[in-house]
Amino acid sequence: MLEFITRLFGREGGSKNVAKERLRLVLVHDRASISPQLLETLKAELIKVISNYMEIDESALEVNLDSQGSTVALVANIPVKGMKRAAGV
Repeated sequence: MLEFITRLFGREGGSKNVAKERLRLVLVHDRASISPQLLETLKAELIKVISNYMEIDESALEVNLDSQGSTVALVANIPVKGMKRAAGV
């Protein structure tokens, strides 16, 4: 998960920055009452549903929780390679 976070924010090095980012994610997950395992399950299910309609780059897909004040948002960056044809069209 730390590798995902590092890639997401483009930061490497500095244990201070790593610790700060870990704390931020823990606080966001606590506010949203979502465990890292649940977030991974959500990511897998998003891939499954979106893949029915679009060809996506699963290796570059990013799903995260972000908070501003008391609001928590699910943020997803899903690179689309192309659209799939609808059945029967």
